[in-house]
Amino acid sequence: MRHALTVLFAVCCLGIFSYSQTADELIAKNIQARGGMEKMKAIKTLRITGKFEGGGGFTASVGQENQRPNLLRETFTLQGMTAVQAYDGSAGWQIQPFGGKKDPELLGEDDVRDLLLDADFDGPLVDYKEKGSTVEYMGHDVVDGDDALRLKVTLKKGDIIYDYLDPDTFIEIRREIQQFIRGSVRDRVVGLGSYKPVAGVMYSFSISQGPKDHPDDQTTTIQRMEANVTIDPADFALPASLKTEEKKSGMVGIH
Repeated sequence: MRHALTVLFAVCCLGIFSYSQTADELIAKNIQARGGMEKMKAIKTLRITGKFEGGGGFTASVGQENQRPNLLRETFTLQGMTAVQAYDGSAGWQIQPFGGKKDPELLGEDDVRDLLLDADFDGPLVDYKEKGSTVEYMGHDVVDGDDALRLKVTLKKGDIIYDYLDPDTFIEIRREIQQFIRGSVRDRVVGLGSYKPVAGVMYSFSISQGPKDHPDDQTTTIQRMEANVTIDPADFALPASLKTEEKKSGMVGIH
């Protein structure tokens, strides 16, 4: 009996040790599956164009430009009008013509959170420690009836991303995002699929998102993705009118 208990205790300790080590192992496998760190870091800019389909059946053209380390510009074009949201590395701004506003305006800290996720060039798993995040392996789960490996990423500001990896390929297939805003929780689900190589790195070309009860409310199909293109720095930069406004308001940059 004593021998059996000793063996059981040893097995349990080994299981706990392996469990605690698995997160970094899975991240390493994910990075390798995507093309490897060297190829990923060799990509300095990305330009993306695609087709957006909303829950009401309408479609729009979307675009996105990323530049290391965290510059971002996103466009949404519908009925001849284009909305813009951008992050210049410290502050977010937007132009929303659909509401009759043609002038650029600053974004508050809560509104910038989604932009920061898209501005993260390599995604939440890569270099997570340097970003101030923590990652835990939460075991196996089920996504659309299939087995998945679940990682919990706690971001520096406290928001949480549950990252689901395919157990065979170790590629991300879903993210569940929890943002804590003014005492309430904002949840959304992002589905990732149709991976294709760009400059030797695998990227998702089919993205769905929505609340947990309707995760496929919106879908974006990437039509073209270009790596290491020349991007005008002005695409990200805070417009001159907002620089004056930022100084007046004493707004502190968001990092």
